[in-house]
Amino acid sequence: MQNERRRLLRVTPVLLASPALLLTGCAGDLETFKTWKQARRAVFDLLFGSPKLQQSPWSLAQLLQHLAQSIEYSVKGYPELKPAWFRATAGNAAWAFFNARGSMSHSLDEPIPGAPALDAELSLKLAVQRTLDAMDAFAAHKGEYAPHFAYGPLSREDYERAHLMHLANHWSQVSKT
Repeated sequence: MQNERRRLLRVTPVLLASPALLLTGCAGDLETFKTWKQARRAVFDLLFGSPKLQQSPWSLAQLLQHLAQSIEYSVKGYPELKPAWFRATAGNAAWAFFNARGSMSHSLDEPIPGAPALDAELSLKLAVQRTLDAMDAFAAHKGEYAPHFAYGPLSREDYERAHLMHLANHWSQVSKT
């Protein structure tokens, strides 16, 4: 832990000067989903046609479970948080960068820390329903939101932007045929 903290303290000035160094994967921007309603409709529409997931170790149902977990945890709390010093420095800088450009990039096959394994046997129909239920619960939530595991505390508006960008980032893998 101490070595990890020292290493981050050495690289934090570089990361804060260029948060893009923190980022990997494909970009998911707010042009893909401008509103919660639009994103919800896109999830629902996966039940029609023959959607496929490209360049992913996950099935489409597993991807939807991952998205649902992210939304659910923003309301009830993430199972594991990055250390407070990380959330206050590199995590906060990454969120500021994503938010400013309206686009998110992250590893598209990385599970949420501490989250249960994604069920490889879950049907697409049940995965779509879970994601829609998570989206509805987020939209109906009236209290405070849990701190993001990497970014720290986010307002309702920021969480909605983060979820839309997260959905869009993963949507770059979805092909509807």
